[in-house]
Amino acid sequence: MIIYIALSVFFGWLIFLTILVVLIRRHYFKLISGTRKERIDEVLESLIDAYSGSRKEVEELRHTVDAEIKDSQYHLQKVNIIRFNPFEKSGEQSFVLALLDKEKNGVIINFMYTSDGLRAFTKKVKAGKGEDYSLSEEEQKAVTAA
Repeated sequence: MIIYIALSVFFGWLIFLTILVVLIRRHYFKLISGTRKERIDEVLESLIDAYSGSRKEVEELRHTVDAEIKDSQYHLQKVNIIRFNPFEKSGEQSFVLALLDKEKNGVIINFMYTSDGLRAFTKKVKAGKGEDYSLSEEEQKAVTAA
């Protein structure tokens, strides 16, 4: 009687192991089926190579983005227009246009409408102040508001 119990346990264990091996084998072939490789270590090596290549690309992109962000500080970022009346009769037809970067460096363009016509003046701006010439009240307002 003990022999029959031992044999049934042995055959049950054998059936369990057979099912387990079949499931693992099916899973293994499913893993390598789309890779055109014959062994799982080849698949893993190709994945590791692809991962290291991706890490290099991400690092290069990170450096490129950092450089672009640093360079973008010098691009035109602040724009402002202030309308004003330099003379009593003309109304607010004159205006100042401020074109500045992040550090408030750039140019001011002053369009002044007079009875003779339209006059345009430019001034360089460095750190929010006129570089060669001092800024008028309207020009300073345009720089401050930008």
